[in-house]
Amino acid sequence: MTKQPKVYVAIMAGGIGSRFWPMSRTNRPKQFLDVLNTGQTLIQLTVERYLKFCPLENIYIVTNEDYVSLVKEQIPGLSDDQILAEPVRRNTAPCISYVSQKIYKKNPEAKIIVTPSDHLILKEDKFVEAMKQGLAFIENKDVLLTIGIKPTRPDTGYGYIQHDEEVENKVYKVKAFTEKPEKELAKTFIKSGDFLWNSGTFIWSAKAINQAIAEHIPSVHEAISSCIDDFFTANEAKAISPAYAQCTSISIDYGVMEKANNAYVLPAEFGWSDIGTWTSLYDVYDKDYLKNAVLGNQVQIFDGSDNMIVAPKDKLVVINGLNDYCVIDTEDVLMIFKKDREQEVKKITSSLKTKKLDKYL
Repeated sequence: MTKQPKVYVAIMAGGIGSRFWPMSRTNRPKQFLDVLNTGQTLIQLTVERYLKFCPLENIYIVTNEDYVSLVKEQIPGLSDDQILAEPVRRNTAPCISYVSQKIYKKNPEAKIIVTPSDHLILKEDKFVEAMKQGLAFIENKDVLLTIGIKPTRPDTGYGYIQHDEEVENKVYKVKAFTEKPEKELAKTFIKSGDFLWNSGTFIWSAKAINQAIAEHIPSVHEAISSCIDDFFTANEAKAISPAYAQCTSISIDYGVMEKANNAYVLPAEFGWSDIGTWTSLYDVYDKDYLKNAVLGNQVQIFDGSDNMIVAPKDKLVVINGLNDYCVIDTEDVLMIFKKDREQEVKKITSSLKTKKLDKYL
């Protein structure tokens, strides 16, 4: 796929990855970590993936202002204008409004792929094919396209998209969104065959998404619009701070996609994982003959199977008699939990905060 001058990529990299604690920390969240042990961080792998068809000058990264230095360190070659610093976290809708209005100012004909910074794609050729198909679908259309992943299990940690009839070249009209269902409902979704995992990756024109946000979340659109004259100037950061203070914290799914009548989904299979939890990392790691996934040079397992073990490189960790557990050992935190209780990690971090143990977060 040749590089297209009208194609832009907006990478969302401001989250703290709380479900991936204690490896992911507030000062260095998972997108800036080499969690796959490849020698590259997740955000580096993401940028590299899009460079196959998008020039570096068309890649924009939206992150928290605390992580700007990390972005510059890990993605050299970006201009300051390509790194959008959010003064506070306001979920994905303000983030997408900010980057979309800025890109629109530069190129009103821009087509934008919006993507998280910390997902895994195993089949990159199929991924590029899906992006090419999505970009072709939105050409000259006022549509909002999301990439749906064919589910392999009734996972309760993902959002689901129910699709309606096929409209064009395996693209479907969206019927409904459901956020993180209970286990039994997720099983029903899988059986029905018309539900997909919500990958959090979107393709649309800058014009279409700006119009949609203006229609469905006008307060967000108006707040960001107040800064347009300051985009690409030295005053941008100063202007965006009060604008963000006016924005409600809302996701693009709740704020726009669930309300829009021009939402479509493209089902895809390219070895996707959001690496959002320890079990999702377990699923993609190499395993021994007892199905233990291990990151660490000195881990010894006796009478144990189906475990996810993470330990400092040269620390001796001995596991005896554990099955289906996660054992996550960092320099200052040890966490042990059953794999089927991984969704409680976020609650644990919230509890630690109320107990004033923030230094471990």
